[in-house]
Amino acid sequence: MTEQIQSELSIYANVFTYMGRELTRDIDDADIVFMGIPYDMATTGRSGTRFGPKGVRSASANLRWEEERWPWGYALADKKRLVDYGDVDFEPGNSQDMVDNVIDHASNILAAGKKLLSVGGDHFVTLPLMRAAHKVHGKLAMVHFDAHTDTYKQGGEFDHGTMFARAPKEGLIDPEHSIQIGIRTSYTKEEELFEIIDAAEANDLSAQAICDRIKARVGDLPVYLTFDIDCLDPAYAPGTGTPVAGGLTSDHALKIIRGLAGMNVVAMDVVEVAPSYDHADITSLAGATLALEMCYMVSE
Repeated sequence: MTEQIQSELSIYANVFTYMGRELTRDIDDADIVFMGIPYDMATTGRSGTRFGPKGVRSASANLRWEEERWPWGYALADKKRLVDYGDVDFEPGNSQDMVDNVIDHASNILAAGKKLLSVGGDHFVTLPLMRAAHKVHGKLAMVHFDAHTDTYKQGGEFDHGTMFARAPKEGLIDPEHSIQIGIRTSYTKEEELFEIIDAAEANDLSAQAICDRIKARVGDLPVYLTFDIDCLDPAYAPGTGTPVAGGLTSDHALKIIRGLAGMNVVAMDVVEVAPSYDHADITSLAGATLALEMCYMVSE
């Protein structure tokens, strides 16, 4: 007889998967699919985000003991079944192989009617994920949390700072229904296609005011939500490749994510967690927590 390993409650034993959920590629009965993408070859700053999925999974053990999660007041399992799909594998050093495999796996998951939660990896992984979401859901609205616009013109085919210059050109996202929050590095306002709530403004606004702006901008389009962990101030997320002072607090970011409940979010990601630059798993825990709040957000 094979004994089932129970990992839902312990924060130190059998820490293999996100939130201790089943590791499986049988997603027929799943509602939300967690998928890791251990890729960081598009990084322009400090590398190490290939270990982001592993770090987020490990840190998620700290969240498993709370069954009725605050402030939602219920256990996620009461409403939705979350499974860990494992990582997308690809030939080491082959960025195109990563892109092809991500599109293949993500398309199959989304076509099956599941919500996809991906954890990177550097931010470039969002581009193939958007391509997959577009194949299934058509043109998307983008809600993007970051310190950087990632609309830079310089950079090659595989670069984590150019995806959102390319995505509108490919017809993946509608700029008129897309918004960026937390930006605090240089950009030219006249050239930007998206509405921007920069970090200074975001830190002064209430979470509700930001959510109202996001929902008004998105409208009725299906939404791709992407969260670069460097949207948070380095005090809350030091373990990342391009930290920028003056970011959001983890509390403010979590309140915003919660406030987005009710939107048609079809896919989401948390990227740029680099555990080797972390302290006491602060960044990995922030990433794991943001991911969990996203799961609750799409369960409402």
